[in-house]
Amino acid sequence: MKRIERVLETVIFNSRWLLAPFYLGLSLAIGLLLVKFGREFLHIVPLVLHGEGEEVILGILSLVDVALVANLLLIIVFAGYENFVSHIHTENHEDRPEWMGHVDFADLKIKLIGSIVAISAIELLKAFVNLEELNDNQLAWKVGIHLTLVFSGVMFALMDRLGVAKKLAQREHRDH
Repeated sequence: MKRIERVLETVIFNSRWLLAPFYLGLSLAIGLLLVKFGREFLHIVPLVLHGEGEEVILGILSLVDVALVANLLLIIVFAGYENFVSHIHTENHEDRPEWMGHVDFADLKIKLIGSIVAISAIELLKAFVNLEELNDNQLAWKVGIHLTLVFSGVMFALMDRLGVAKKLAQREHRDH
């Protein structure tokens, strides 16, 4: 029976590698975002030369939006792979981000919701710049969704903080 248990645990443990193609796909999606970024950039060039200020601002906000999504994907790929699949062995690489290897699942949730809120804020800013093309109902929905995301982010952060405080209190209680 012990042998069956060991085999089952080994299969379950090694199943984490089934996540690797997901992270590879997300890495490739960053390449697709680069294509999208390039197209948006080329669209903005004539606007800078001949367009209205609002069009240029909207175009640049679109570039920021795409860059934030790419950053978000990179965080998910690095942190997700390291938390759920395997360690990425780049400790001595001069370009290794400081946070890499230190982002646990709770940190990943906070970074994820923070990025989503930032992306939502960019979308809301684009709506405000382009206000004449929205009706009141559309604007209300955008503001409502953004506020919901902000509230969710605050609640995630609060729950994580309470969890950390609880762990510290338990550790302190054990030590005494």
